[in-house]
Amino acid sequence: MREPSPRSQLQGLDLHFARGKRSVLEGATLGFGAGEILALLGANGAGKSTLFRLLLGFLSAKRGEVRLDGAPLSSFSRREIARRVAYVPQGHVTPFPYTVREVVMLGRLPETGLLRAPRAEDREIVESIISRLGIERLIDQPYTEISGGERQLTLIARALAQGARLLVMDEPATGLDYGYQLRLMRHLSALAADGHGVLVSTHHPEHAMQIATRIAILHEGRIEADGPPQQVVTAERMRRLYGVEVAVFDDPFGARRLAPIVERREGAPR
Repeated sequence: MREPSPRSQLQGLDLHFARGKRSVLEGATLGFGAGEILALLGANGAGKSTLFRLLLGFLSAKRGEVRLDGAPLSSFSRREIARRVAYVPQGHVTPFPYTVREVVMLGRLPETGLLRAPRAEDREIVESIISRLGIERLIDQPYTEISGGERQLTLIARALAQGARLLVMDEPATGLDYGYQLRLMRHLSALAADGHGVLVSTHHPEHAMQIATRIAILHEGRIEADGPPQQVVTAERMRRLYGVEVAVFDDPFGARRLAPIVERREGAPR
């Protein structure tokens, strides 16, 4: 079994994909590696989730290639991929009332397999990750009965339990209240600082600007831009992408910010 490389990397090169006669991706190229946070922005229907499924090997591209640690993704077994790359889907609820501990323990399957019972080492890893994410109070609660934010942290814990250095997260802030959104961003920053690579799609450009080391724009089936947030996020690009007017500015601490421009009606309170 091949060991993960010290500099784990996942790349999609010139990816083409269509659903029936409708083209979804037309030559999209995107890659990320350990120690960085890459935020993917795009309007609804732009193909972000499809791109993620191609990168993870859940779908096959019409043309193009996905490479993991420099080798074709197709040369890895599903178990080998799971030891390197973990997927955090949008809000997910299991049909069974597993406890939080049991859901996170599922992340150990690439190591334990289906036949080996979890050992003391597996239990220690799971409990340590649950504690790291600050959800230890939930450890014995049914996953189906906790809040959306708590479920999202549980899914991140499950991904970390796989031991993967690369995390792919499909709109993890969906449905989270403001407090959980901020906590999620702090956790993602800490993961990157710890050497994990994070690819995250989001409908919140302001979140991406706060935590991402790179931002990529998916538009009309292609990666239109990919680079530092200060260069990628512009008022004109946000207008074309989302159809709204925004102001982009630097705050007193030197960080780039974004704010919507809302027309104030005559007589509206200030």
